[in-house]
Amino acid sequence: MSTTAEIHLSVSTWRQPTPAPVSPARTALVRRVAERVLALGEERLRVGVDGFTAAGKTSFGHELAEHLARAGRPVLRATLDDFKRPWRDRHLYDRESGEGYYRNAYDYDAAIALLLEPAGPDGSGDVALCSIDPLTQVDHSSVRTTAAPGAITIVDGVFAFRPEIDAYWDLRVWVEVSAETSVRRGAERDQDWAGSEAEALHLHRYLPAERLYIAEADPPSRADVIVDNTVFAEPRLLKW
Repeated sequence: MSTTAEIHLSVSTWRQPTPAPVSPARTALVRRVAERVLALGEERLRVGVDGFTAAGKTSFGHELAEHLARAGRPVLRATLDDFKRPWRDRHLYDRESGEGYYRNAYDYDAAIALLLEPAGPDGSGDVALCSIDPLTQVDHSSVRTTAAPGAITIVDGVFAFRPEIDAYWDLRVWVEVSAETSVRRGAERDQDWAGSEAEALHLHRYLPAERLYIAEADPPSRADVIVDNTVFAEPRLLKW
């Protein structure tokens, strides 16, 4: 029986907890995806989890990490939200509109250099799980985690299958929900910090950005696995 391996988490303050098991159906589906990851081999692997805002990408990444760690593989967990450009530079470009958010919010060069390349099978293993904390704006790029030879790095985030970084994934998981579900869940989730502006933020910035991404990159077609996450307790495989 395998010994449970360690899950290395980002130092970022932008965190969500691992959800408690909610149903045998969900546990079985996540386990099946974990088995597919393990079947890719024993070298370092990188798994991208993409989908609309509030689709459940982070929760799925956490659940997948738990299954892989129980199988004895060390896991590194990261989110692309920890690789955005700093707020102090936002006057240099449009980050407020939907298109501006899609084009300019994320620092893909940093994600490649600090996370994706070193976490790969031929990488150094010297990984930063966070560049700029999205809440505190503290630069954590010097905080390093060692990716062991068999470590699996799971990275969730919108736009994960953009051409700039799509080639770095060994497995791509798209978490599917409708645009309406994304806006509703996102507005509910972000009430604490966005207040009454939460719904407008999702309707007028995030959703237009994601529609542009769908039109330009067609991320579902790039996915190896698509999970319908409309009903959290009853997810369904749409593509395998």
